[in-house]
Amino acid sequence: MTPEHVPPEMVGTFNLFKSPEMTPTPFGDPHAAAARLHSDGSRPIFYVPQSTRNGEGAWYITKTEDQRRILQDGETFSSFRRIFSAAIGEDWPVIPLEIDPPEHGKYRALINPLFAPKKLAVVEPFVRQKAIALIEACKARGTTCEVMNEFAFPLAVSVFLSLLGIPDDRLTEFVGWATDMLHRTPEDRTRSARKVLDFLDDMAAQRRAQPTDDFMSYLVTTDLEGRKLTEQEVRAISVLVFIGGLDTVAAAIGLDLYYLARNPQAQQELREHPERIPNAVEEMLRAFATITPIRTATKDVVFNGAPIKKGDLVACPTMVSSRDPDEFPNPDKIDFTREDNRHVAFSYGPHRCVGSHLARRELIIALNEWFRLIPPFRIKEGTTPVTFGGFVFGVENLVIDWS
Repeated sequence: MTPEHVPPEMVGTFNLFKSPEMTPTPFGDPHAAAARLHSDGSRPIFYVPQSTRNGEGAWYITKTEDQRRILQDGETFSSFRRIFSAAIGEDWPVIPLEIDPPEHGKYRALINPLFAPKKLAVVEPFVRQKAIALIEACKARGTTCEVMNEFAFPLAVSVFLSLLGIPDDRLTEFVGWATDMLHRTPEDRTRSARKVLDFLDDMAAQRRAQPTDDFMSYLVTTDLEGRKLTEQEVRAISVLVFIGGLDTVAAAIGLDLYYLARNPQAQQELREHPERIPNAVEEMLRAFATITPIRTATKDVVFNGAPIKKGDLVACPTMVSSRDPDEFPNPDKIDFTREDNRHVAFSYGPHRCVGSHLARRELIIALNEWFRLIPPFRIKEGTTPVTFGGFVFGVENLVIDWS
């Protein structure tokens, strides 16, 4: 149902969960569907009834600069949400994602050192070693690889476990939790979310008793304004690292390899010019952006002519703004030499992804090692990748063949 304050002419049809062009599609391209919002007659902001997972309506922002304005203004557009905790029937924020400045700032300053360049230098050899091991395991099984389950998710989960200081002998179990929590039924999501929380709580208790040199030990021993973090604060920050570092990185790996498998000329370009891989990663982050930050209006405001009321949800789908022709010339072309690539794939403003530098390194390493170890590849004949929209875009059943 459309609220009374929304003018009928501002109602749109783009729906991340229910519109036909955004549902899981064999060999589909949800990013192309998102790009159509910039076609002739497009609007910079419109309202979509029943567009969120909970059936709520939201205002959708399509222009890159407008999204920056929204995401930078935490006073007017709040990050206050309770998505993860609501899934398990509780009510607490994921920290610092679901809290606003100035409270947000102290937690962000606390965790920033964990993702500083010196820390990443320690993690990088592990990422490379794990990527190589996963690719070699695929080669040992034959000449095909189901990318998401055999490479993308295991790599992302392994990095998370490494940050926590945990051997990845439980890798398969964690991949299952991540998959259930992010892509299955509400019952699966709730059950897996509870398992993740129980694991993180147990790990925090172990590190309080015997601290080591890892992420969880840092959280349970560090000081915040002269005090230790509470158990709830530790779990809320740990959850962010778990969910933030898994689905988005895995989805990006999958979407990148999906594109490259269908475009042999792009593969050849990167094989001939491996120095372009970092720029290619940046360009594919733009072209295949995956997330949709959601904000809640804290007061009545008119934004680009839209009468936004206090409590309205405002969505900033990065996969739409990343195809904005006013920001990116020829936005639907994948150009590995594109310059001044100011995308918002990692969000923007105070809530810009704290792990963005780590994510970039994971993607660059993954592609470097893939190209080094795997010959020219394609979608396996007789298989059908399935793309999907949602609050994190992605691909499933991506079977790549290099025979």
